[in-house]
Amino acid sequence: MSLATIYSRARVGVSSPLVTVETHISNGLPALNIVGLPEAAVREAKDRVRSAIINSHFEWPTRRVTINLAPADLPKEGGRYDLAIAISVLAASGQLGDISLRDTEFIGELALSGEIRGVSGLLPSAIACHHANRQLILPDDNQQEAALVEGNAVFAKHLTQVTAHLLKQTQLPICVSKPAEPLPLDHKDMRDVKGQYQARRVPRSGRCGRS
Repeated sequence: MSLATIYSRARVGVSSPLVTVETHISNGLPALNIVGLPEAAVREAKDRVRSAIINSHFEWPTRRVTINLAPADLPKEGGRYDLAIAISVLAASGQLGDISLRDTEFIGELALSGEIRGVSGLLPSAIACHHANRQLILPDDNQQEAALVEGNAVFAKHLTQVTAHLLKQTQLPICVSKPAEPLPLDHKDMRDVKGQYQARRVPRSGRCGRS
């Protein structure tokens, strides 16, 4: 397989539109090009992803690699596409075998070692992925955020854990919210104060008027 299609999510305010990561590997001088309106952090993904793949004991294809982030008119920001790009390169180069990834979405920034780092604003992506009836693979740092959404989102700490999950060698853990810790008995709450309306507003406004 020289062409792979992987799904991820952008962050636009409180919405999270679908981003299709298309990777094509062709003959020619070794090169990597990312198109689809990527900003600086996304363009730098080629260096992070290459090192992450090599340090995860996979091979980087020594051919021409073209990655398209569609739709082309949607600005792409941050490192949230790293994991999806890495999986698409591995799939297009045949290192993951003949697997179907139509029902999976990937979000996460990669360290050079292959570790998966958390991203900001993941909750809208988890909600959108759940509505699309796909499984979301996300960083360990974001599991509590994703656990707020009912679904089958799973989390990983390293790229090799994700590939093992896709190859059905192991199963990634499902995001489950931790029970809230009970407040201490002597916990003070401004709602317990009767009257003093202006004084009770101070912690929120940061200002205190003189009476």
